[in-house]
Amino acid sequence: MTPIVGKNEVINSRKFDFPLELVFKAWTTPEQLARWWGPKGFTNTFEEFEFTPGGHWRFVMHGPNGVDYPNHSVFEEIVPLERIVIRHLNTPEFLLTATFEGIDGVTKVTWRQQFMKSAAFNQAKSFLAEANEQNLDRLNDLLSECSG
Repeated sequence: MTPIVGKNEVINSRKFDFPLELVFKAWTTPEQLARWWGPKGFTNTFEEFEFTPGGHWRFVMHGPNGVDYPNHSVFEEIVPLERIVIRHLNTPEFLLTATFEGIDGVTKVTWRQQFMKSAAFNQAKSFLAEANEQNLDRLNDLLSECSG
């Protein structure tokens, strides 16, 4: 689906031909999440992953250009099989809300990334929608692997 760009936010949605439980597990299992998180060409090293409200998530994204991007986030809200809300604490600060809807073996994921500062959003908006789509492509690839 076409990303929606709003005031300080980008919203991406995707329907996956996989059951809700499998999709949610790919978001909540660090070994799986590390394999698909980030745009094409990125890899991750997780340092801390406390999947509980108030829990910390620290990791380094390794860019295809050799640059490392340290990340620190906190899980604000977790509603199993429905919603995960993550507050990204590094610059640029944003709130990521992922919602999950399962219907007849298909799961719709909506990824809403809302930036705290307009200046940070304006810097990121030119590449963000596409980067998030690449993230969802990588998630689909992992789900295909896990279900096969």
